Amino acid sequence: MIDTVYDLLIVPVTMLVVILAVLSHYEGLRFFTRWMAQSTLRPRLRIVLMIYGLLFLHTLEIWIFGMTYWLLAMEPEFGRLAGETDLRNAFDYVYYSASVYSTLGFGDIVPHGPVRLLSGIESVTGLLMITWTASFTYLEMIQYWRKEK
Repeated sequence: MIDTVYDLLIVPVTMLVVILAVLSHYEGLRFFTRWMAQSTLRPRLRIVLMIYGLLFLHTLEIWIFGMTYWLLAMEPEFGRLAGETDLRNAFDYVYYSASVYSTLGFGDIVPHGPVRLLSGIESVTGLLMITWTASFTYLEMIQYWRKEK
């Protein structure tokens, strides 16, 4: 049952953050597709640089979610993240986001209240983005490893 307006507000906030994460991932993959095709670098170096770029994309997405947790924490009605230690700064929220996004889930920080929806959806989003990256990397590596031979 919906108890407060914040229970409703977390839905569009979550949708907006997921849209930002997915669009940034999509645009990043589009960029790398074009860059890989046009680059004159050796295939091996292209793939390594692409991997670093993809890691950057995931880091960006983790920061998008992390900053959202940090902003939501300013309004206690959205719930809270509680853990073994107090969350003191933005990096603590980014750490939590990385744990959720990667579905690692250490469990040292736990969401309470409406923010639980964002945490649950972030884990599904992270899983999808990681598998999307894995598929993309596989297809690019096959293409450029064949060229290298």
